[in-house]
Amino acid sequence: MTTADDHVLARDLAEEAGRLLLELRARGGDPDVLRKAGDRLSHEFLVAELNAQRPHDAVLSEEGIDDKARLNADRVWIVDPLDGTREFGEEGRTDWAVHVALWERDKGGLTAGAVALPAQGTVLDTANPPKAPADQPQPPGKPLKLVVSRSRAPQLVYDVANIIDAVLVPCGSAGAKVATVITGQTDAYLHAGGFYEWDTAAPVAVAVDAGFHVSRIDGSDVRYNRDNPLLPDILVCRPVIAGLLLAAIREATHAI
Repeated sequence: MTTADDHVLARDLAEEAGRLLLELRARGGDPDVLRKAGDRLSHEFLVAELNAQRPHDAVLSEEGIDDKARLNADRVWIVDPLDGTREFGEEGRTDWAVHVALWERDKGGLTAGAVALPAQGTVLDTANPPKAPADQPQPPGKPLKLVVSRSRAPQLVYDVANIIDAVLVPCGSAGAKVATVITGQTDAYLHAGGFYEWDTAAPVAVAVDAGFHVSRIDGSDVRYNRDNPLLPDILVCRPVIAGLLLAAIREATHAI
């Protein structure tokens, strides 16, 4: 059962891991060495703290071995110790994050989460739901902004943007992308190139808690703690524009 402490724990762990990563980054050094050290440092910190503070819960981490015992667990923490490893290794980049989310069987999904954006001095979390523009209508004549990958935006995003005359806004990690939607900097995050549960669990937990629409690109629910953690696609946006985007996706993919 989720408690207020779970929300606070997610926030505190993401924030502290972010602080450790900032300290590591400040020391400088070879970017590739720095990236590997960041992944390891944050993973070891998060797993150790979760094992100490929630010893009966399972953990699924990008940097850890996938213990399939999680499939029978009632509570699973899904973490991405360093979302945007490449961006972390580039001087001056702020679009990387730390993700901490909790999945619970009896609730049927994610129940707590936090996305720390250490280089931006920001933490978005379910302990203090963001005052987000989730229910605001789109101003007439103003084009939608779709946040996309700087390096691997799928063709679907370009096709949808052409259909609805949207503007594309490049950004780094998945957590940083969803954060731009939650904070109103962009209108939607659409991705169909494939990624993993840890890439989106915490951002989705925060987005749903703040009132945003979250689904697969066919409109179905996004599910977590599955045997195969691969997640093919996702859409995060304000509810008022979800129908428009899903229709454009159907047109772009020639789906009925």
